[in-house]
Formats: sequence, structure tokens, C-alpha cells
Amino acid sequence: MILMKETQVSTHSSYSSASLDLDIEKFKGDFSYDALFAKLVNGLLPSFVEEEADSVDGPINISISDVSSTAKGLLGPVFPEVDTLLLIFKDSCTQLVELRKQIDGKLQKLKKDVVSQDKKHRKTLGELEKRLDGIFSSFARLDSRISSVGQTAAKIGDHLQSADSQRETANQTMELIKYLMEFNSSQGEDNMMQLSSLFSDDKRVGEAASIAQKLRSLAEEDIGRHATTVPGNAGASKGLEVAITNLQEYCNELENKLLSRFDSASQRRELTNMAECAKILSQFNRGTSAMQHYVGLRPMFDVEVMNEDSRSVLGDQDSTPNHDDVNVALSERYKQITDTVRKESSTIRTVFPCPNDVMSILVQRVMEDRIPNLLEKLLVKPSLVNPPPMRQGGLLLYLRRLAVGYERTQELAKNLRDVGCGDLDVEGLTEALFTEHKGIYLECERASMRQLYKAKMEELLAEGQLSSKGASISVTVVQEFVSWNEEAISRCQLFSPQPANLAAIAKHVFTCLLDQVRQYTTEGLERAREGLREAASQRERFVLGRKVASGPASTTEGAATAGETSFRSFMLALQGCGSSVAMIQQYFVKSISRLLLPVDGAHAASCEEMSSAMSGAESSAIKGLQQCIDIVIVEVERLLSAEQKATDFRSADDGLMADPRPTTACSRVVAYLSRVLESAFTALEGLNKQSFLNELGNRLHKTLTNHWLKFAFNASGGLKLKRDITEYGDFLRNFNAPTIDEKFESLSIMANIFIVAPESLSSLIEGTPSIKKEAQRFVQLRDDYRSARLASKLSSVWA
Repeated sequence: MILMKETQVSTHSSYSSASLDLDIEKFKGDFSYDALFAKLVNGLLPSFVEEEADSVDGPINISISDVSSTAKGLLGPVFPEVDTLLLIFKDSCTQLVELRKQIDGKLQKLKKDVVSQDKKHRKTLGELEKRLDGIFSSFARLDSRISSVGQTAAKIGDHLQSADSQRETANQTMELIKYLMEFNSSQGEDNMMQLSSLFSDDKRVGEAASIAQKLRSLAEEDIGRHATTVPGNAGASKGLEVAITNLQEYCNELENKLLSRFDSASQRRELTNMAECAKILSQFNRGTSAMQHYVGLRPMFDVEVMNEDSRSVLGDQDSTPNHDDVNVALSERYKQITDTVRKESSTIRTVFPCPNDVMSILVQRVMEDRIPNLLEKLLVKPSLVNPPPMRQGGLLLYLRRLAVGYERTQELAKNLRDVGCGDLDVEGLTEALFTEHKGIYLECERASMRQLYKAKMEELLAEGQLSSKGASISVTVVQEFVSWNEEAISRCQLFSPQPANLAAIAKHVFTCLLDQVRQYTTEGLERAREGLREAASQRERFVLGRKVASGPASTTEGAATAGETSFRSFMLALQGCGSSVAMIQQYFVKSISRLLLPVDGAHAASCEEMSSAMSGAESSAIKGLQQCIDIVIVEVERLLSAEQKATDFRSADDGLMADPRPTTACSRVVAYLSRVLESAFTALEGLNKQSFLNELGNRLHKTLTNHWLKFAFNASGGLKLKRDITEYGDFLRNFNAPTIDEKFESLSIMANIFIVAPESLSSLIEGTPSIKKEAQRFVQLRDDYRSARLASKLSSVWA
């Protein structure tokens, strides 16, 4: 307690002895409130802070309750220096208030100074703006003056340049007049010797050529002007005519000399000298003579080289290479020509100042001289009246070579265009080469189709495939027709790629195919029908009316075999015809129809032609099928007549336990039908097949019915008949003809008339309306018809 008081007194006394001086200057610059505060209190606080730090090891956590408890435990205050600090703070506040007043005063003074200075500044800025406006005006006037002076200077420069140009032109004109007077003095070699050294100096040949051309133009212009303005004055420019003559003579001599130099340099492959000569020669008619002279001397246009073209493509004179070999050889030859032109192009672009013009002349010479020479020997236009024979290739060889030549020449033109040919229309030149051939192309194509067909028919006839007996229609042959047409259509697309033209030509070519198929199939079916007629004629020799006459068995069987053979042959021909028609239709849809679409009505017209072309074959097919049915029915009648016995249906043993097997006649007929109709099932399809089987089924029903009406039946015979009807019905179910099946089911029910007892007939007939109409005839075939007095018993049924 005493110690704290002493400390308090001591601290207070030290504060009293220290003076606190707050200077305004200390608040400037790097002023820090922390530093000021530390300066005020550090003298009082350090001992207290150190004591607290020494008494606590960990973090300092002091609560209000702790402070209160501590205060209660002590007799004196915990912080005795507080009074001293309060004095310090009060004194500091007093000084700070005084300082603030001083600063406020200074600020007021500064504000007044700023307002005053701002007024002065604004006044100064206004004056400066007025002065700048004046300066800008001065600069604008100066810029206008400078521009005016510049324009005047430019005009003066233009006048000076024009004057200089006129002076230069005058000097050149005076010099030209001087040279013109030299050429105008007199004619002859003496005058040429008196010319200026310019015209004889080999080192100044280019300059001399240029001046000579100018002199010619000047003289010719003068003569033309006098001839126009002074009509009838023949002697007005007579002197200049002498100059023109001399100039022409000089220019010709100079041009020939340069051409000679050019040739010499060309032989030595001195490209630099060639280029120098070509440049000078370009002043003579734009260098046309030099260009044509160069092209004309190229080895590729020598007669020997051009003759070798045809030998390399066509071989020896007596040989006839096929179009594939020609294609390969022509491609190779054209490649050599392209390579040669490419090599020449390299030289031309190095030598000539206008290489495109030279390339145009070179390529034009190729397309108008070398290529026509080759095509003339490759494409010999044939006669359509007397075409070349097939052993020499016929018209087809010409057409194939034409296609090869046209296609390869188009490729050559494209390659030459890539190499470079200036503005030359090389494609147009190519078309011009083939104009005459394309004019007769379609007629040649159609004539070739006819020639090919004729040759093929002669080949088949020689091989015996077109004999009148058993000839069939070969799908392979029709496929060959189609391949001819496909090849022809490919040529149509090559020669006439425009859709409208292509459609018209393709229609004509396809019509040729239709004519070929129509003729081939119709004639093939007619030959097959001839076989049917021969078989029927052979049968007629053994048949009188509808009754079969007796004859040698071997002869009868031979006629039957001939009938079967002709039946199968016709069915094979019909099958080939159907396959051929399907092939043509497929080819039309796949390859032809798309070509005809661009022309309205072309597709429909071709479909109509296709239908019309097949109508002849269709008519022959219908007639032939009817003949086939006749042959089958005649043979069935023969078998029934030969094999069916009366005892088959009226055996002595009239028991109901009869033989369950069908009769021999039935077995023979079914076996024959199975054998002969096998080819019909294979050849026919769709509606054609169903129509044929329906007709045959109806005819068989009628034939069998009429056959059975010739016999008498007892009960066991009725069972035998029912067995035969079942056998026939089972076979005919293969026809898939419901109406035929119903008819034979009715016949099977009808057979019950012979099986049931007489007293049951009435109920059978009345209970089965479907057989009532025919039942009256069949009832009369019962062997007990009279004895059982069935007519009277059944009279009420018929009534």
C-alpha cells in the first residue's frame, strides 16, 4: 500500500516535471496516432504490463469478475496511474483543440486564396482560347495557301512533263523523219547501203526492228490519210510509197535473218539466243511468223511420225485388231503425244514472250493435223447398204472403234488443256473431228443390231438349235441380245450426254432390243407349236373322228411319245420365253427407264412398245397351250380306250369286298399326267399356270365323265369307279383349282348311285342336290336299271 502510493507520487511528480508539447508540424508526413499515444503513456504503463506478463504463462484471459475480486482483496486501487493519464489526456485534448483552431484558420485563408487564384486562372484560360482561335484561323489560311500553291505546282509539273514528253516525242519524230527520209530517198541495194549504222549493226537489231515498224506505221498512216482527205490525188504521197517499199524489203530481210538465227539457235538448243530472237520477232506481226515457223518445224509433225501413229494403233495393213487392243494402243499413243507437247511447253515458256499464243498454235496443229490423220485410218465410215461382213468385225467393229476413238480423244483434249493451250477451244476441235461420224451414229447402231441378230440366228441354225422340231428359247441368247443393247446404250451416253437427246436415242436403241426379243421368242414358240402340230398329225393317222382305230401298238406308242416330247419342248420354249420377258423388264427398269424420264411421255411410250412387242409371243403361247391341252386329252382318251375294260365296273363277282386298287386305265392315265405335266408345273407360273390348269382340269373332267358314261356298273363296279375318282381327285388337287376339286367331289358322290340299294336311290339323289342334274344319266348305267324298274321308281324324283 505504501509502495503503491509512493509509486503514484513518483509517477505524478515525473509527469509534472515533463512538459507536453504538441507541434502541428508533427502531424505532417509520416504521422502515426499509435506513435503519439505511445509517447504519451509509455512512461506510465511499462512496469504494469511487465508484471502482468510475468505472472501469466499462457494466454491472458481476464474477466470482469476476476478484476472485481482482485479489487476487493486489495486496500488500494488496482491502476494508480489513471489520474496521471487523465491529466495527460486532458492536457493533450486542450492542445489538440488549439491546434484544430489554428488549422481551421489556415484553411479559411487557403480557401480565399484558391478562389482568388481560380478567378485569375479562368481569366487567363479565356484569353488563351481567344488567342488559339486566332492561331487556328491563321493555320487554315496557311493550309489553303499551301494547297493552292501545291495545285499550281502540280499543274506546272504536268505542263513541264507534257512539254518534256512533247519534246521527247518531237525528238523521236525528227529522228523517225530522218530515218524515213533515208528509206524514202531511192530504191535498190545502193540505197540500203546508205542507211544509218543502226540498221546494219547486229548488236542493235532489236532497236532497228522497233524503229522500222514505227516507220512503216507512220508511212502507211500518212498514205491512208492523204488517200482519204485528197481523193484523186494519186501523187500526193508517192514518195512515202517508196519508203514503204524499202521498209517492207528491209523488214522482210531482217525477219528472215532473225528466223535464220532462231533456227540455228534452236538446233543448238541455245534457249537464251532463241528467246532474244523471239522477243525481236514479236515486233513483226506480233511474232506470228516466228510462232508458226517454230511449230511447223517440230519433229512431232513429220510424215514418218504421223504414219507411225496409225501403225502403232492398227498394226500391219492386213491385221484387224480388236477394240480392246486398239483402246490400249491409242491410249499409249495419245500419252506420247501429250508428253511431247508437255516437253515443248517447257521450251516455249522459256523462249517466247507470249507462250500461251504459241501453245495455242501447237495444240491446234495437233488437233487439226496429227489427230485427224490417225482417226481417218482408224474410223473408216462404213456403208449401211453393204455393211462390212461379220467375219471382218461388221458394223460393231466400227462402232466400238468410234467409241474408243471419241473417248480417248476427249481425254487427250483434257490433258492438253491441263498442259496449256491458251484460249484455244480444244474441246470444240475435238467435237468437230467426230461431227460426221455422230451424224450417222444412230443408224449405224440400229443396222448393227440387225446385223448381229441375223448372224446369231445363222449361227444357231448352223448348230441345229433352230430346227423345226423341239427347238427351245434360250435365255442365254436373249442375255446376249441384252448385252448388245447395254453396250449400245453406253455408247449413246458417251456421244449424247444431254438428257433430252440421250432419252430419244436410248428409246430407239431399246426398241431394237424389243424387236429382237419379239422375233426370237415368237419364232421359237412357233417352232415349238410346229412340233405340237406334227405330233397331232401323227396321232390323226390312227384316229378316225373321236374313235380310236386299231393299229400296231409300237406305232401308237410312238405317236404318244412324240406327243409327250413336243409337249415338253413347248413348255421349255414357253419357260424360256417367260424368263426372257422377265429379263427384258428387269433390264428396262434398271437401265432404260431412268434415261427416258427427262422426256415427257418417253417412258410410257416405251412401256407400250414393250407390251406390243410381247403380244405376238403371247398369242403364240396361248395357241400353243391349247394345243398342249389337246395333246394331253387325246392321249388320255387313248389310254382310257386301250386300258379300260367293261369288267372293271361290272365284274362277275359282285361282292362289296372288291380290289381296293384303282383300275389299270386310271393308273396309266395318272402316271401319264404326272409325267407330262411335270414340265408344265416348272415352266408356268402365276395366272398363266392357273389358267392352263383350270382349262386342263375342266377338259379332264369332261373327258372322264363321257368315258364312264359308256359303261354299265354293278355295286362292286361302283366301288371301283369311286376308287378311280379318288385317284384322279388326289392328283388334280395339285392344280390348286377349287372348282375342279368340287367337280370331282361331286363325281365321287355320284359313284354312290351304283353302290346303294335301289330303294335307297331316291333318298340319295334328293339328299344331294349337287348331283341331281346328272344323276338321271348315271342311274341308267346301273346293271339292274331295267330289272329293278328304277325308271318308274325314280319318276317322282325327276318330276
